[in-house]
Amino acid sequence: MSRSNKNRSVARLVKGTPASDGAGVKLTRIIGSPELDMLDPFLLLDYFESDNPDDCIGGFPSHPHRGFETVTYLLAGRMRHEDNKGHAGVIEAGGVQWMTAGRGIVHSEMPEQEDGLLSGFQLWVNLPAEHKMTEPRYREFDVVSIPTEQRDGGVEVRVITGTTSIGTNGPVTDVLTQPLYLDVTLPLGAEFIEPIPESHGAFIYVINGEAIVGDDNRADHTSVTQKILAMLNDGEQVHLRSHKDDTRFLLIAGKILNEPVARGGPFVMNTKAEVMQTFRDYQEGRF
Repeated sequence: MSRSNKNRSVARLVKGTPASDGAGVKLTRIIGSPELDMLDPFLLLDYFESDNPDDCIGGFPSHPHRGFETVTYLLAGRMRHEDNKGHAGVIEAGGVQWMTAGRGIVHSEMPEQEDGLLSGFQLWVNLPAEHKMTEPRYREFDVVSIPTEQRDGGVEVRVITGTTSIGTNGPVTDVLTQPLYLDVTLPLGAEFIEPIPESHGAFIYVINGEAIVGDDNRADHTSVTQKILAMLNDGEQVHLRSHKDDTRFLLIAGKILNEPVARGGPFVMNTKAEVMQTFRDYQEGRF
């Protein structure tokens, strides 16, 4: 295969770890887990899915963040949120909230089931060191604001951020890590090919079905089953095919920052001293 169309292969498969957060909300922690600490520039990926109201009744009461961005993408249910800056709203199924915590914000998130179901993802995206103290802001888009691209073979691509090879632009723009965030549905046997900048770290997460990553004619193709994350190696594009059934997956990529990371719970800075200063700022009401 020529360098000009080098496919990314699978570096690792990650199942994630059962966890709870907030006031006991049950979830699966995939990035930010003992299996996978981070995938630059991504700090955390949680998947939550439940038809039991007791799993999420306490929600995520007021808590602070500094130094990164949170991305909430709902597949089912709702998420009510508000913060100490006077912002409040509801994320509906199929909608996304891209929140830049920046220099600091205190917010709460209260999940609600709809038709007995709640499911979705929260992704944490690191901010470059020189932008960690930027002013907080939100980008929020409902289901009808996220374009769906139709491709040959019945392939559907919901474009949350980035620009696809066909030219569809996601509504979330002006993000420092230049991310690509796609929700892709492949009918049985259909293929999906999409370029990814070589400067970007990337992964797929299979929501349902099974995907073959790579060329069937090469030894490095890999089957990725439901509820598994596939961390991708370097390369210029990703090539997937659905296998055995219709398949739905997220494809997420972002510019690698290659900067030191210091964590302190909901704070992500570059040094331990910065994290300690953040705790002092929060305790002294400077958020």
